[in-house]
Amino acid sequence: MPHLRTGSQRSIRMAAAVAAILVAGSGTDTGIAGASDADASAAAPIALQCGHLIDTVNGKILGETTIVIEGGRIKEVLSGVRPPAGAKVIDLSTQTCMPGLIDAHTHLTGETSRTEYVDKFHWNVADYVIRSTVYARRTLLAGFTTVRNLGDRDNESVALRNAINAGVIPGPRMYTAGRAMGTSGGHADPTNGYRTDLAGDPGPAEGIINSVDDAAKAVRLHYKLGDDLIKIMPSGGVLDESASGDNAQMTVEEIKAVVATAHDYGFAVAAHAHGAEAIRRAVIGGVDSIEHGTFMDAEDMKLMVEHGTWYVPTIIAGDFVAHQSKVPGYYPPQVAAKAAAIGPLIQATAGRAYKAHVKIAFGTDAAVYPHGQNAHEFELMVGAGMPPMFAIQAATVSAAQLLRHDKDLGSVAAGKIADVVAVPGNPIDDISLMKRVSFVMKDGVVYKLNSSPVELSP
Repeated sequence: MPHLRTGSQRSIRMAAAVAAILVAGSGTDTGIAGASDADASAAAPIALQCGHLIDTVNGKILGETTIVIEGGRIKEVLSGVRPPAGAKVIDLSTQTCMPGLIDAHTHLTGETSRTEYVDKFHWNVADYVIRSTVYARRTLLAGFTTVRNLGDRDNESVALRNAINAGVIPGPRMYTAGRAMGTSGGHADPTNGYRTDLAGDPGPAEGIINSVDDAAKAVRLHYKLGDDLIKIMPSGGVLDESASGDNAQMTVEEIKAVVATAHDYGFAVAAHAHGAEAIRRAVIGGVDSIEHGTFMDAEDMKLMVEHGTWYVPTIIAGDFVAHQSKVPGYYPPQVAAKAAAIGPLIQATAGRAYKAHVKIAFGTDAAVYPHGQNAHEFELMVGAGMPPMFAIQAATVSAAQLLRHDKDLGSVAAGKIADVVAVPGNPIDDISLMKRVSFVMKDGVVYKLNSSPVELSP
């Protein structure tokens, strides 16, 4: 997997501008400083004075803590109120700080709507990309400073990722799989439901594979296109216009070919899988994570523990589609039927997986529901029987391990990238507070302060 991108020169300039607006001991001024003031304060550290800090590594909530940030990294973490001399202080004394949140399953270049099955015949790639800039900003302001993007239409998420990295638009740090990979007529086939003269016969260039050779070629094309990881669809899915939501759609040999080639190129492999047999094949095939896992059985869970396979439940997606399946005309009839049958089951499966000690990372399938509502997943995880601290760890230190970037992300510690968010209260006592993120910092740049977005100068 490519090295972590830690921000551009533009991001550094933005950080300096934000630092210049902060009044020592206050942090309430949200005006933008002039260029000379920003340049003068570029070297000044920022001190976050937190009422509490969640230690995600040890699963503890600490008392008053000062986080010192310099050059986009955390310089030191001090117990108590101890801002260094000359630091620009942000007062978060009534709030609980924690690492920037990670959503390990998003689709930032699309979003659910009543017209989405028609829109794809009218919209160009540019239409999706332009809308994705809004979705990216909503996600960041919700406290999610890093995401895995597990599928798009035409590799357009790479353009979104690159624009965010260049500081052109605000958004979370992205690791994208580009187009998902699957078999003809399977969940990844973009032409399901099309009339025959439009459907054609998509192949590896479109992410559709039907042999071991196809699998290797498709992975290599992802490498050529600049993607960060691989997403496969070894089972049916809910929102495509095929008949089954859970049948096995890739052979073990095809999965093994994807995984072997992907690992050669440094890619992790995420597997969308609802059905028990598809999950079994994916785990045996060596995938790094199972997404959704609706019909996961005890044998699947045992295999996942033995293989160290991660599980990303996406409970919110199941909850949303189950609700929307009851809205007349929101989905095509065959999609509504699958949503009604599969959606309500994911939460219970997640609860059983937790009890079986399967490794769990936070992910939501954002786009299946409206972007920016990601934090409702915390409530659903707790509703499934997971403790609040475990759910927060799933979205921080555990998700960072899944992404292979736990050296830089997932906890607040010296040397880590300065991704910090805060909520107004103690989320261990009230997990719903995760939906009320009041402060967002990514790469040392403040994007949200006192529950309001900070508009940065171009």
